[in-house]
Amino acid sequence: MSIDKESDIAANLQIGPTSLGMVRIYVEAEGVDLPLDFDPEEAEEIAEEIRAAATRARAMAAK
Repeated sequence: MSIDKESDIAANLQIGPTSLGMVRIYVEAEGVDLPLDFDPEEAEEIAEEIRAAATRARAMAAK
C-alpha cells in the first residue's frame, strides 16, 4: 500500500510524553500495538511534516 491509497483500516492514535523524556506515538489497530518513541527534536520534525502535509492536503481539496 502506498501513502496515496485509501485504506479501510481503522486505528487509534495516542501521543504523549514518556517518563524517560521521550515523545511516544502509540498506534493501536486490530492485531497491532505499536509504540514509537522519539526524542523531542525528532517529534518536532514529525509535527512540522504533519503540518506541511495538512497544508498540501487543504490545497488539493480546494481544487
